Amino acid sequence: MPRRHQSYQERPSRLDGAVVWTLDVPPGPERPARSVLPDGCMDLIWTAGRLVVAGPDTRAFEVDPRNRGSCAAIRFGPGTAPVLLGVPAHELRDHRVDLTELWPRGAVAALTERIARSAGPAAALEEFALARSADTGPPDPLMAAVAEGLRRGRSVASTAAEVGLGARQLHRRSLAAFGYGPKTLARILRLQRALALVRTGLPFAEAACAAGCTDQAHLAREMRDLAGTTLGAYFSAGDAEANNDTPHPSGSSTTA
Repeated sequence: MPRRHQSYQERPSRLDGAVVWTLDVPPGPERPARSVLPDGCMDLIWTAGRLVVAGPDTRAFEVDPRNRGSCAAIRFGPGTAPVLLGVPAHELRDHRVDLTELWPRGAVAALTERIARSAGPAAALEEFALARSADTGPPDPLMAAVAEGLRRGRSVASTAAEVGLGARQLHRRSLAAFGYGPKTLARILRLQRALALVRTGLPFAEAACAAGCTDQAHLAREMRDLAGTTLGAYFSAGDAEANNDTPHPSGSSTTA
């Protein structure tokens, strides 16, 4: 019987800025532990009959290689999830928590039952997020503009000037929206830009400069600080193969 391989799929959500994804890890020999890198996002994950919130990461999250089975999730873009969940992002920074720790157990039980009875957990999560968004309204438009500016590689200073916020105001509102200050978000998004460019075949040095790093050494330092590994190790033959069937670029898309 042929061996089943780990399977990851994602698609854009109908909720602006979100991604719906599924992951299936079949039974079999344990794979080496994998690190999922920070990306500025937060996820609501359905796994093993429970709902888990993956907060914004400031460092790589190591996936337990013993985890098996299927999960489905919706990944929210930077600044989106705190409005939907009613919790400041910094309270969930570098944490994976059961939704029952944030919401009343009755409400979580009702949502859990609805997802369990649905034909597709991923679609059910998306429907929930859309309905919830209709009730809560959109995220802070200024923070959405900040995230977009930093995603495009603008400096923190120029982004702050564009939205009309002082340094202290921007930092305080960024903690609530993103889980950390704008400089940390800028670093994370820059690293993700560089890695995306490398995946297209661009050499490390060229990807570093195109993403906004001063040079390859700068990118290498950021990789060590934020990902806990080196560029060479991350893009080694083993990782390159795994990159084809694991979440990209998510720092949140994993079970607790």
